[in-house]
Amino acid sequence: MPSITEEGNNSSEYCSYDRNANDVVYVVTWRGSDELLSASMDALVWTIGSDLRGPSSIVYLVHVFPELRFIPTPLGRLPISQANPEQKESYVIDERSKRAEYLQKFLSLCSSSKVQVETVLIESDMEAKAILDLIPILNIRNLVIGATKSNLRKLKSSSKRGGGGTLDQIIHNAPECCEVKVICDGKEVSLQDHLTNEPASPHSPAPSPRETTLEPMQDHTNGFVKCGCFKL
Repeated sequence: MPSITEEGNNSSEYCSYDRNANDVVYVVTWRGSDELLSASMDALVWTIGSDLRGPSSIVYLVHVFPELRFIPTPLGRLPISQANPEQKESYVIDERSKRAEYLQKFLSLCSSSKVQVETVLIESDMEAKAILDLIPILNIRNLVIGATKSNLRKLKSSSKRGGGGTLDQIIHNAPECCEVKVICDGKEVSLQDHLTNEPASPHSPAPSPRETTLEPMQDHTNGFVKCGCFKL
């Protein structure tokens, strides 16, 4: 059974990004509600059943988690910079455990389906920007995103390019070299039907270079699953 752990160290080991880009599929695993968890799982199930091109294919689970700024205490939230080392370590371990438990559902599905899987963790408060920044860094060609019906309604009603939610921003701003597929209720969604303001390609030209770049964190996994962690 694959598992995910995070360890602080000085290693510069990351996921194997030198594979044929067409053999690699990146699946976003949203954080948040049970509805988003279900949408993410539907996206992974669809990917395993429809989008893998051969036995050498591999799935990367992309998970964005919020920056740790505060520690909850009986007296309220304490800025993490003011916490003592014991408080900080305990809280960080607890948050890592929650992430591992969450991602284990996806890893278990890949394992039972005999699909190669690795993870990419990103610490950021801006999910869309973090994922968009990751696309050119990892040369992502195939990105699968789970969506709820509410997400799709917002996407269709959005009047500004990328002015809506996270899903809107990714779809409108992903470079053309990255094929974004949206899955809702286990089925691929036709983006042409939802992007009423984009009659041509579902992708906009690649966004201009951002001032903020991704810096590797000193976290990784060992064993079956390697985890390349990045921090904005």
